[in-house]
Amino acid sequence: MNVPAPTDAVRLRGSGPAAPAAAPSGPSPAPADEPDLRHHGDAEVRGDGGGLTDLAVNVRAGTPPAWLKAHLAASLDSLAAYPDGRAARRAVAVRHGLPVERVLLTSGAAEAFVLLARTVRARRPVVVHPQFTEPEAALRDAGHDVERVVLSERDGFRLDPDAVPEDADLVVVGNPTNPTSVLHPAAALARLARPGRTLVVDEAFMDAVPGERESLAGRTDLPGLVVLRSLTKTWGLAGLRIGYVLAGPGTVADLERAQPLWPVSSPALAAAEACSAPAALAEAAAAAEEIARDRAHLLVRLGEFGEIRVAGPAAGPFVLLRLPGAAGVREGLRARGFAVRRGDTFPGLGPDWLRLAVRDRATTDRFVTALAGVLR
Repeated sequence: MNVPAPTDAVRLRGSGPAAPAAAPSGPSPAPADEPDLRHHGDAEVRGDGGGLTDLAVNVRAGTPPAWLKAHLAASLDSLAAYPDGRAARRAVAVRHGLPVERVLLTSGAAEAFVLLARTVRARRPVVVHPQFTEPEAALRDAGHDVERVVLSERDGFRLDPDAVPEDADLVVVGNPTNPTSVLHPAAALARLARPGRTLVVDEAFMDAVPGERESLAGRTDLPGLVVLRSLTKTWGLAGLRIGYVLAGPGTVADLERAQPLWPVSSPALAAAEACSAPAALAEAAAAAEEIARDRAHLLVRLGEFGEIRVAGPAAGPFVLLRLPGAAGVREGLRARGFAVRRGDTFPGLGPDWLRLAVRDRATTDRFVTALAGVLR
């Protein structure tokens, strides 16, 4: 499938069989010439990429902090017992001002996408792109025929709620969106909620936004709202796998029934409880402010290159940029010790896009020197 020209938001149908109202069966094949929906940034730093400076993965550098490592180590004494998630679930509920029956702990946010794909009975599921590709991959694997709403570079990849089909009964959107780093207004997202529709908002990076502005995590007034959160990014817990779902009690109960027994390990539960405590929230808030300052520095330095265009305004711990010959630039950066994320695996983008994680100013300055060497 050809990538649409970067004009207005467009709608694209997948080529798989339509999903029935009941639980779908059999994977829905992606259209021919599709981006690799299963490619993720960690592929850039595996194997011979392990020694590179990592700008491809959006996990905050220098994490997990020492206090969290100590807390996780202490939790190992409980490994003989089966995991008990009640305390962690209460902590997450308190953190968002919600009753516990609106919280479900998951083995990373990625598990939540699979659970939703298997349990939500959608006739017309829509994924807003460019965004994290796992939601669409999970829906296709569960047999759904996925329709795309592709946002426009010309509009700064901003969401127009009117671009989403009125009869879409499952809508998935990221906020702030990976890879564009665009933060959609909460009011625009709220316009997508309605009876008979499941609205999934992926807020995996929201705790990296100062004040978590535009979050819907505490809302209980929007019908069908499902908010996904991850502790991976801010706390450096990609290898531990811990995230959670915030949704109506009925949706939470449905998802929980689809989970295997004891889906979240005891150390991961310990992390969820600890990272929901007031001191941890204060630390995360300070980290978000620091990320904003470091991102501003990165944007200034990228502005030195006339051939580079940055999507935005960026609000996440990463930026998306467009430059000619990005694939060759990426390889040149690898030769100079830096791993960056290719953009052509995201629907709606193409070979001229790269995503960069925000790092400290010294790392950014080293990166800019390497980039200048590649470009000039």
